[in-house]
Amino acid sequence: MVTYLEALDLWEAVEEDYKILPLPENPTMAQIKNKKAKTKSCLFAGVSQTIFIRIMTHKTPKSIWDYLKEEYEGDERIRGMQVLNLMREFELQKMQESETIKGSSDRLLSIANKVRLLGTKFSDSRIVEKIMVTVLERYETLITTLENAKDLTKITLGKIIHALQAQEQRRLMRQDRTVEGALQAKSQEVGMGKKKNYKKNKFTGNQSTENNCSKGKGKKKNYPPCHHCGRMGHPPFKCWKRPDAKCSRCNRLGHEAVICKVKLQP
Repeated sequence: MVTYLEALDLWEAVEEDYKILPLPENPTMAQIKNKKAKTKSCLFAGVSQTIFIRIMTHKTPKSIWDYLKEEYEGDERIRGMQVLNLMREFELQKMQESETIKGSSDRLLSIANKVRLLGTKFSDSRIVEKIMVTVLERYETLITTLENAKDLTKITLGKIIHALQAQEQRRLMRQDRTVEGALQAKSQEVGMGKKKNYKKNKFTGNQSTENNCSKGKGKKKNYPPCHHCGRMGHPPFKCWKRPDAKCSRCNRLGHEAVICKVKLQP
C-alpha cells in the first residue's frame, strides 16, 4: 500500500498530517486538499468491505493509516513475538520427498518475506544455507560440487535454485524414459503372450477335432428304433424297408434290393 501511494504521489498526505487552512482562492491549498481526498479514497478502495466498515468514520488519511498499522502490525512487543514465531517456523522447515525445488524454495521465501515485512532483516544467504542443508539426499552431489567450487558466501539464491531445478528436470526426464521403456517392454510381453496362447488354443482345437472325428469312425450313432423295421442304428429315411423304397431287382415298393427275396435269374 505504501508503494502504491508513493507511486501516486499521495504518501505525503498520510505521513504528514497537516491541516489545510481555509483559503479557497489559493490554488496550492486546493491541490493539497484534493491530494488528501485522493489518498483517503485510495485507502478505502484498497481494503475489504469488513475493514472499510471499521475505518469509514476516520476523517483523515493519517488517522486511517494509524488505525490499520495498529490493527495489523501491533506494537513492538507483538511484532517481536511474530518474528520469533516466523523464525522458529523457518528453522523447522524441511523438504518433503514428493516436493519440488520450486515448492520448497517458495515456502522458505514466503516466511522470509513475512519477517522482512515486520521490519526485521533477513538475508538471502540465510535462505541459501537453509536450502543446502534441507534438500533431499538425491541432490547431495550437486551441493558438494557447489561447496567445493565456490565460496558459500558467493552463491546467490537464484543460482542455487536454478542449479537444483536443472538437476531435478534431468532426473524427471530420465525417469520418464525409464517408465516409457518399461511400458514398451510390458506391451511386447503381453503381445507375445497373446500370440503363444493363440497358437496353443489353435493346436488344442485342431487336436480335439481330430480326436472327435477319429472317435466317430467305427462307431454308430445312437438312433431311436426305426418305425419302419423296429431296429436301431439308422435313421428312418435310410431304412431298407421304408414304404417309398423301390427295389431295383423286382421293381416293387416297400424294400430295397439289399433285402429283396427274389432270386436273380441265372
